[in-house]
Amino acid sequence: MSNFIETPNFFIPLSDGRKLSARMWQPVRNRNFPAPSILEYLPYRKRDGTALRDEGNHPSFASKGYVCIRVDLPGQGDSDGLMLDEYTEDELSTGHELINWIANQEWSNGNVGMIGISWGGFNGLQIAMRKPSPLKAIVTVCSTVDRYADDIHYMGGCLLTDNFSWSQQMLAYSSRPPDPELRKDWKKVWKNRLENQPAHILTWLKHPTRDAFWKHGSVCEDWHSIECAVLAVGGWADQYTNAPPQLIENLQSPCSAWIGPWEHKYPNIANIEPKGNFFQETIDWFDCFLKQENTSHSLPALRAYINSFDPPNGKWRPRPGRWIKELIWPSSNITARIFYLSQNGLSPSSGSGEKNVNTPQNLGLTAGHNCPGMRIEHELPDDQRRDDEISVCFDSEPLSEDLEILGASKLEIEFSVDKPDAYLIARICEVSLDGVSERVSFRPFNLSHHISHEFPEKLVPGKFYKVAFNLNHCGWRLKKGNKLRLALSTTYWPIIWPVPEVVNVKLNLKNCCLILPQRRKGLNQDVDKDQSLDNITPPMKHKWKYLSSPSGKRSEKINNNNQIVVETYDDFGHLKSNDYGLEQHMQVWHEYSIKEDDPLSAKLTARWETLTKRDQHEMIVKTKHDISSDKNYFQCKISLSAYLNNKIFFEKNWKEKIPRKNQ
Repeated sequence: MSNFIETPNFFIPLSDGRKLSARMWQPVRNRNFPAPSILEYLPYRKRDGTALRDEGNHPSFASKGYVCIRVDLPGQGDSDGLMLDEYTEDELSTGHELINWIANQEWSNGNVGMIGISWGGFNGLQIAMRKPSPLKAIVTVCSTVDRYADDIHYMGGCLLTDNFSWSQQMLAYSSRPPDPELRKDWKKVWKNRLENQPAHILTWLKHPTRDAFWKHGSVCEDWHSIECAVLAVGGWADQYTNAPPQLIENLQSPCSAWIGPWEHKYPNIANIEPKGNFFQETIDWFDCFLKQENTSHSLPALRAYINSFDPPNGKWRPRPGRWIKELIWPSSNITARIFYLSQNGLSPSSGSGEKNVNTPQNLGLTAGHNCPGMRIEHELPDDQRRDDEISVCFDSEPLSEDLEILGASKLEIEFSVDKPDAYLIARICEVSLDGVSERVSFRPFNLSHHISHEFPEKLVPGKFYKVAFNLNHCGWRLKKGNKLRLALSTTYWPIIWPVPEVVNVKLNLKNCCLILPQRRKGLNQDVDKDQSLDNITPPMKHKWKYLSSPSGKRSEKINNNNQIVVETYDDFGHLKSNDYGLEQHMQVWHEYSIKEDDPLSAKLTARWETLTKRDQHEMIVKTKHDISSDKNYFQCKISLSAYLNNKIFFEKNWKEKIPRKNQ
């Protein structure tokens, strides 16, 4: 007999008359008694989109005495309303109202927690900023504190190609219909969504700097606004590595960070091992703050997995390393280790002379996917030698002892340029005795943002500037005998969209250095084997069967226009619910093309196709983004087609030129 009771679907009424679709798991022993609650609030469709994951996590939490509520955002899944952008005021104020609604139910003890990864990790932090009184604790996974500097749109002021592909993905996601079994008005709701569905990229491209649009929902704008307890979880292989250290450094409320080797997934279902016991970690956190048993925790500020060198091949596999902990953060156990850039590489003393950085447009093909965990395969960085050979590299001498780093490395440079717009991309690599190069961390920086991301200025050719910027946080132990490499480039395709002109960045080596956060071993701060981390969550159980299995592939070629073309295809599998017969199938194609000597040849084509099937109803949505640019404009050509039983149900096209500003 199950120790929880599931309500597959019910509707939560809002004060404005709308209703939101929800799924709930309640503990049997607390069925008629108050219990604490855990909310997960997402746009990804609880009926099918995240159903497999939900059916593994939430029953486990319910079995430990929690009422778990999984709610679809307005305009998503089977919920009323429209979703016009990410993290809107409507989304966040509705989330606030949801928490109050939950706290006032007869089965609630008045204490509410939030849990979420990525979007759900973002809005958990953002709703916490609003201080709903029942919200006592959150668990935020793979999230950000700065929507401009550290999200899927821009990084370091540089335009990510994910800005385009994510827009295309959300267009496909948001254009799917409600489940006809749950809503008699599903055709009307679907048509209304399609008619009002925005192409998000047309908004996002109009905000190339850190303006009010991105400040909205950025926790770093007001650290003190968060008063509830925060457990921040991340993975070194993920794009979002910076939030956990930043949260524990800046929040005044109870906070702890836990960072493993994982990609963009919950630790218990990550492809990269060792997995994490996310179930127990989360339960322990919520037990502390939601069950009215305690209001303080005994966790250190930071627990992190320190990666070790492992010749990369871009594939999922176990990650060598070990767990460590830091009782406080920033830690006195970490000191600055300075390497100076010189003509001979990385040096213990200041360099001299100049060094030019001017790299071909196709540099970056070994980088992997910018946010591993979002696709099926071929996402992790490969051996970096191919990119290193066309970068400007500064190598250390073979290390005389192991070098452990934990935190954000910093690059300080003095530079001039020959064009008004320029990017500089920095990669830290560990290079083995036989020349294999593994990426440790990286970060791009828009040099015209040397004053700030909010108020950039065009660079004056020939004028020298000074700038310092942090690379992404990492935990890594370089082996004795290997070399440390700093690789610099002006390009990083296909992760970063190039600036309009080929540019040369000239470094004045006298004022250039790399500062590493070197960690020394501290008493009782190294954990050789921590059972709470090595045990994994109970096996995931779900109620779906695969009609076809997930698969993915990646290829490179040179086309007839002498462009380097990278093609990827991901099939997320065709699934059918054992309980209620709903089917889902998603496929995505990406094509990135560029000429190695022409930044204006950059082009991205992204296509998504989704299938939703229920009894005699088959609903298919196809979306496509064609993105290119000239010196002054981005060219965006976007299409949306929806089909019902092989007949066109709705079509919409966008074609827009958007000025290139500050890029």
